[in-house]
Amino acid sequence: MLSRTAAVLLPLFGRLTVTREAREPFAAGSVFVANHDSLADPALVLAALRGVGVTPVVMAAAGLWRVPVLGRALAQGGHIPVHRRTGRAADALEAAARAVRSGRHVLIYAEGGLPPREDAACAAPRPFRTGLARLAAATGAQVVPVGQAGARRLASGPAVKQLAGVLTAPVRRPRFHVHIGRPVRLPSGTAAGTAVARRAVGDAWRQAARAVGEPAAGRASHGHASPPSGSVRSASRS
Repeated sequence: MLSRTAAVLLPLFGRLTVTREAREPFAAGSVFVANHDSLADPALVLAALRGVGVTPVVMAAAGLWRVPVLGRALAQGGHIPVHRRTGRAADALEAAARAVRSGRHVLIYAEGGLPPREDAACAAPRPFRTGLARLAAATGAQVVPVGQAGARRLASGPAVKQLAGVLTAPVRRPRFHVHIGRPVRLPSGTAAGTAVARRAVGDAWRQAARAVGEPAAGRASHGHASPPSGSVRSASRS
């Protein structure tokens, strides 16, 4: 339901394009990891993934389950609440592992929160938490890096600015882009796995940023690798 709603509503607020590198179907129980810089970017990512036949279980902040309508949709869809900085934090990884082992795809935001910025520009992924690497190690799942750009043109900064962005978006028609990278197997070791995953998402983010005209090279974090050569750029409208 959440993916379908995102795919239906997003075109009202802007123009989404999607590219992907691998043409073969994603393995059952894959873990998708995306950069997170706006309250709006889950809608971009879910709409893009639905366009390639993926409707993942989403790991999201537990507070969202208290939001009317959204909370009910999250519960009905079997999505996974993350109770950060509590004794229940580990429950989310266990639930995600069960979903992966059952063959369901999982979408995780490894940065663990939004950046404290008010501008509308996108920037490279911030440091990752270790949950993604631990989930991949526990399940043997392949990890699919996803980069999105343009979401901050829809919603960024304080609440008043975000509301204004959403209300004016149907007129402004901002550009959004999601790039789905090639699946990777993370190396053993939490630190090594986390570093590889962050570099892969950084590469995907750069592809997305360039597609919407953002200066990706200038805003990338130190240590990210160059974009992969030979990427398949078969853009599709979601």
